[in-house]
Amino acid sequence: MERYIGLDVHATSCTAAVIDGQGKRLRSYVIETNGQALVEFLKMQPGTLHVCLEEGTQSGWLSEILSPYAARVVVTHVAESRGQKNDEHDAFGLADQLRTGAIQTTVYKSVGAFATLRQLVKAHAMIVRDTVRVQNRIKAIFRSRGVHVEGKSIYRPDGRDATLQALPESSRAAACLLLAQYDALRVVRDRAQKELVAESHRHEVTKRLESCPGVGEIRAAQLVAVVVTPDRFRTRAQFWSYCGLGIVMRSSSDWVQGTQGKWVRAPVQQTRGLNRKHNSLLKQVFKGAAKTVIHQHPNDPLHADYERMLAGGTKPNLAAVTLARKIAAITMAMWKKKEDYKPATTKKP
Repeated sequence: MERYIGLDVHATSCTAAVIDGQGKRLRSYVIETNGQALVEFLKMQPGTLHVCLEEGTQSGWLSEILSPYAARVVVTHVAESRGQKNDEHDAFGLADQLRTGAIQTTVYKSVGAFATLRQLVKAHAMIVRDTVRVQNRIKAIFRSRGVHVEGKSIYRPDGRDATLQALPESSRAAACLLLAQYDALRVVRDRAQKELVAESHRHEVTKRLESCPGVGEIRAAQLVAVVVTPDRFRTRAQFWSYCGLGIVMRSSSDWVQGTQGKWVRAPVQQTRGLNRKHNSLLKQVFKGAAKTVIHQHPNDPLHADYERMLAGGTKPNLAAVTLARKIAAITMAMWKKKEDYKPATTKKP
């Protein structure tokens, strides 16, 4: 006996809708957003349970605590809603999509031994974003008063006094407050990076991935925290698509009549750039690694591949994307084979 349960989750309440294997709506429930209450609800349901909920703030926690009590817990992306909408309608919709196999995109929630690392990666990313925002606000004050500031000299305590004197008195106090905020954030940012690296080095795989040119400590930690296991991807093409490095091919009216009345493919342009549905953090990791190789590793074989692409007429931006794809394929192979980086054995993507 199969039971399909859709959960519409909110901060204080969850609406659970239950349907059977034939799609008959059995009942809906309103439950407090409380781990024990939700577990007790699943325990009371007969048969084999399949649960579906949308990606959100509580989805990781709910997936973790409900998985032992259901045959399957699926987390899906929030779909654009049109027409009638309420909690019960949404919950029954999720349950029915799970029953019919209509869910197109699921979110991977199994973190295994990397739970702490994943949380530290998220915290580090937020702190870095906050620091960059404050830096932009500081420079915006100077630009608004016609004061030109280059590089990072304004952020160093020993180099900011002379520049602050160039501001009028009305703007100087605000600039000092923002600089004080930056000083505090810099301390927190350095601490976040130190704790992130320390946690990542508890796992052997991160040390191995750091040996790949352009990856380094932070990017290796981000890669492992997001991917968790390379077994999720059967081929490198699947991994490229997940990282936003998959080539999108689109065409229409593909066939035309050639000589002797035979149908032949029309010479139409099919490439439409990279796929847009992807993990943005991984795309940053590999595109950043490619830039690091281009600018900081002139003697590495990967840099030689980049130079060969340029010499062959490839545009620099396309060559950089190709290099990012190659680094992604190399890291995936290193991870699966449990090997360190070997320049002599790298293959062209």
